[in-house]
Amino acid sequence: MDKNTLIGFVLIFLVIIGFSYFNQPSKEQIAARQRYNDSIAIVQRAQADAAVKVLEVEQQAQSAVIALPDSVRQAEMLDKYGSFGVSSEGTEEVVTLENDLMEIRLTTKGGYICSARLKNYTDYEAQPLYLFNNDESNFEMTFITANNRVLTTKDFYFEVIPASEQSVTLRLNAGENKSLDLVYTLHSDDYMVDFSVVSNNLQTELSPAMRTLDIQWMQKLRQQEKGRKYEERYARLTYKYLSDEVEELRESKDDIQNIPNKLKWIGYKDQFFSSVLIAGDNFESAKLDSKYLTDSPYMKIYNTSTSVPYRIENTEPVKLNFYFGPNDYALLKNYDKTKFIGQNLELEKLVPLGWSLFRAVNKYIIIPIFDWLTDWNIGLGLAIFLLTLIIKTALFPLTYKSFMSSAKMRVLKPQVEAISAKYPGQDNALARQQKTMELYKQVGVSPMAGCVPMLLQMPFLLALFMFFPSAIELRHQSFLWADDLSTFDSIIHWNTYIPLVSKYLGNHISLFCLLMSVVTIVNTKFTMDQQNTGQQQMPGMKVMMYIMPVMMFFFLNSYPAGLNYYYLISTLITVLQTYAFRFFIDEKTLLVKLEANKSKAKPAKKKSGFMARLEEAQRQQQALLRERQKQQQKRK
Repeated sequence: MDKNTLIGFVLIFLVIIGFSYFNQPSKEQIAARQRYNDSIAIVQRAQADAAVKVLEVEQQAQSAVIALPDSVRQAEMLDKYGSFGVSSEGTEEVVTLENDLMEIRLTTKGGYICSARLKNYTDYEAQPLYLFNNDESNFEMTFITANNRVLTTKDFYFEVIPASEQSVTLRLNAGENKSLDLVYTLHSDDYMVDFSVVSNNLQTELSPAMRTLDIQWMQKLRQQEKGRKYEERYARLTYKYLSDEVEELRESKDDIQNIPNKLKWIGYKDQFFSSVLIAGDNFESAKLDSKYLTDSPYMKIYNTSTSVPYRIENTEPVKLNFYFGPNDYALLKNYDKTKFIGQNLELEKLVPLGWSLFRAVNKYIIIPIFDWLTDWNIGLGLAIFLLTLIIKTALFPLTYKSFMSSAKMRVLKPQVEAISAKYPGQDNALARQQKTMELYKQVGVSPMAGCVPMLLQMPFLLALFMFFPSAIELRHQSFLWADDLSTFDSIIHWNTYIPLVSKYLGNHISLFCLLMSVVTIVNTKFTMDQQNTGQQQMPGMKVMMYIMPVMMFFFLNSYPAGLNYYYLISTLITVLQTYAFRFFIDEKTLLVKLEANKSKAKPAKKKSGFMARLEEAQRQQQALLRERQKQQQKRK
């Protein structure tokens, strides 16, 4: 250490010591601080003593109520709850109903389903899959007594009346032979729970003015899949109008909707599972609330306030159904053919398959083929490969037509370049374009012939983009290095948040997505080479074609491995088709055929009025452009 460095360290040390000395508090400041702390401690002790006294008073009051004679306590309950006061006290019990597919638990405190577990599924941590459990759900009904008391089922204890292993009645007693029964039935091999509300001799206990039974339903939505941000895109409160379409609340933010129209069902939907409340007749109206959560173990909280028709003089039960199960397209669609014939539930629309055109492609083409392949039990990886092969084979005529159009344009490249050399510059743009189109017409080539086949393939591309993220068959199915085809396959991941990268890419890299992007760049190179027809391209178009695969990598990195695997195989097949076309198509022979078409070309027909006016407008535009250029040159 040299002399200057040593002096520097000494000075720094002295500055620190001096700063500490001159900034230390005085004796008066220390005393004031001590008095302040003492006063705070006194206030806190006083608050604590007051809280203890309040708690003691509450406990004494509760003890006093408990210590009251039964007759006095019953009188108080009767005054508060009327004849239903006999059910205001009790001990909470839990009743279990189950079949081979699911297990539901019901609590006697409130008489509702407090837990639903699907036996054949697990969450992303391989734990039992609960749609909700304990305080994660609440269901209550409100009714009005004859003396206008507003009561809710959550305040009462229900008596358990066993019926069978798969059916139970929870009874809210209101006196001798008077009760409100909630009947739950879980059939074998079914995710549907029958729910009935039965009134027994309550004509004198409930208000004759009651025309509806009000319902409050809440559920906290659990994270079931590995990628929370991606799963949130499919978590939506969904509902169906009685005689109309299925609609949804927004998935990315808080949303509240007041629906004045009648509804048939209301669903709390996740990416692969749903809880659905179905009306026997209809819901009169509804207030639907979806709250988006961030710093929470739950993704959302769903709330519904609705009502069903109810008349005390009607002895028929109020019938509803709960569905707690997977978003399986075939399973949900089958309910319209079996349990709910003629009601047009359309529960299968819980599975997002895209807009009308894309949904039709999925419904009538993709899903039947995929189901047929999976019935072979050949594994999901091979099934996706064969599905890709079948689709590419079916689209082969369109692909071939598109390639032939590009090949024809390519062999005409020297002649197009000759026209460009003969008519150079912006002033000759119209003439150059007319001569080029005249050449194409003579040889029988349409510049748009290659675009139409590609556009016809787009519905399949976008339909599959919607299908794979919604296919529950892919869930927890492994293939190669991907342990779950329904979510991203991360070969590299990190926990540190990296600005922009973590936001748009995530904290991982998907190998299928990376390979797909690389192969897409290779395919882009081949496509650009074969479409080099000699015509001037738009500035930046070539760069954009290479940027697109990189953007796709960022966009699809968190998408399901099954989707990226499909895109990878599809792009590889396209590259192989391009190689095959270039190998088997003799471009010299193709050029000879095109030249032969010139001799067969018919005399040009008289231009239509529209074309004549269009060409005249182009000439006028060119003349105006030349005039402006001359004026600019004179100013210089």
